[in-house]
Amino acid sequence: MGSKWKILAAACAVALLAGSAAAPAWADDDAKPAADAKKDEGKKGEGADKFIGDLPPFPKDASVKQVTHVAGKTLNYTATVGSLPVRDDKGKKIAEVVFTAYVLDGPRDPSRPITFAFNGGPGAASVYLNLGAIGPKRIQFGAQGDSPSDPARLVDNPGTWLDFTDMVFIDPVGTGYSRSLVNDEESKKQFFTVKSDIAYLSRVVFDWLVKNERMASPKFVVGESYGGFRTPRIAHYLQTDLGVGPSGVVMVSPFLDAQSEQGGNFSPMSWIGTLPSMAAANYERQGKPLTPETMAAVEAYARSEFAVDLLKGRSDQAAVDRIVHKVTEFTGLNPTFVKRSGGRIESRAFLRELYRDQGKVGSWYDSNVTAYDPFPWSPDAPDGDPILNQIIAPTTSAMVDFTNRTVGWKLSARYNALSNDVGEKWEKGWWATAESVTDFRQAVATDPKMKVLIVHGYDDLSCPYFVSKLIVDQMPTMGEAGRVQIKVYPGGHMFYSRPDSQAALRRDVMGVYAAR
Repeated sequence: MGSKWKILAAACAVALLAGSAAAPAWADDDAKPAADAKKDEGKKGEGADKFIGDLPPFPKDASVKQVTHVAGKTLNYTATVGSLPVRDDKGKKIAEVVFTAYVLDGPRDPSRPITFAFNGGPGAASVYLNLGAIGPKRIQFGAQGDSPSDPARLVDNPGTWLDFTDMVFIDPVGTGYSRSLVNDEESKKQFFTVKSDIAYLSRVVFDWLVKNERMASPKFVVGESYGGFRTPRIAHYLQTDLGVGPSGVVMVSPFLDAQSEQGGNFSPMSWIGTLPSMAAANYERQGKPLTPETMAAVEAYARSEFAVDLLKGRSDQAAVDRIVHKVTEFTGLNPTFVKRSGGRIESRAFLRELYRDQGKVGSWYDSNVTAYDPFPWSPDAPDGDPILNQIIAPTTSAMVDFTNRTVGWKLSARYNALSNDVGEKWEKGWWATAESVTDFRQAVATDPKMKVLIVHGYDDLSCPYFVSKLIVDQMPTMGEAGRVQIKVYPGGHMFYSRPDSQAALRRDVMGVYAAR
């Protein structure tokens, strides 16, 4: 469990712990007199302000006209890269958050939605949803055969949502180019706790709406991985603290509840949650289609006999034998390995055992995406992950080129597609109790018109789809049964790297937006 959550914290892309400060206050830069702003930024060496004067100023927001094509339509739009200030409760600027916005050209339609997008980690920039899943341009990454040295050239994205919504991709502090302007101790308090993260990012959404005069537009929030954890909490915070009512939320491969995996060998929940994804990987290797019908048997077993036999433990040898037999059947693993594991297959061990004879290791994010194991004789799996290691270069190169050369928002600074530093500074132990199901339920209860779509890839072991199914099945029905939906597609955490799965996502999301 420790290594699992450590990598999630470092990656992507997934609650209510103590230690966060009161929600910061924000205002547009123009609201503060220029002389005061200059005075603040010149206070080198005075407590939390000491770093501000050492940083080059951000450029002004920059825009470029672009064209993309989707579903037989030509879309003319404006791409903008810019920043918004974050201020503390005394009005002092303590951070600058960078966004990338895509707005369709033409007369302003008051009914046209605006969507705010977040990735996860915590520590991931929004580039993955932007240039991989839903933005107007994309690059290929995250699938078997993709390479860090592949050309980072943007092409039209057939899965973009731009024809039915404008989009704003937000990079939290410490990711992308977004930066804190205070010292480490203050940064941890203001930005790197679960609670403060939701507060300041929600206010960034509010400030963008005000600055761009879009407060009356229909509003949606989408998040991937830990961004999917953020999504319902941001929606509820917007509803109840900032007076903004989202029309819908989309959670992509969300991490929703760490508590569902607590209990170690005593609790069966972690084994129940991951078994269907292990079976999906086995079915895909056999060439079987991944459909609800294909997965029905393993899902039924996981929530019934498997759970009961796990709780019986070694006191019932017949139960142990049944577990070993069924888990071997569903996963395709060596029965000796399954027996030694007691039918409790830890995901890291699973990924290594699958490809041990090939000298390879599978990805936690899509178990059928592999890479060579650089230390095949080591008792421990290698650090990093085949997909995470592969996606840093293409996403970074493409986003830096787009921002600096195409849009002309030029900044001499490091771009952090995935920041280990943020993961290390994040509040300690958050993964043991973090959950967003409480806010999820409250947000749905608060607005009976708000729609929710949760989407997963079958092969994802980092945020298993079956966990979300179990969570939603325990929620009361509030309003129309179909307004909280779960859809699962072939692929892994970034299932949108597969064209058919990305097309299915687009169709399902259009239903949420009532755009078809």
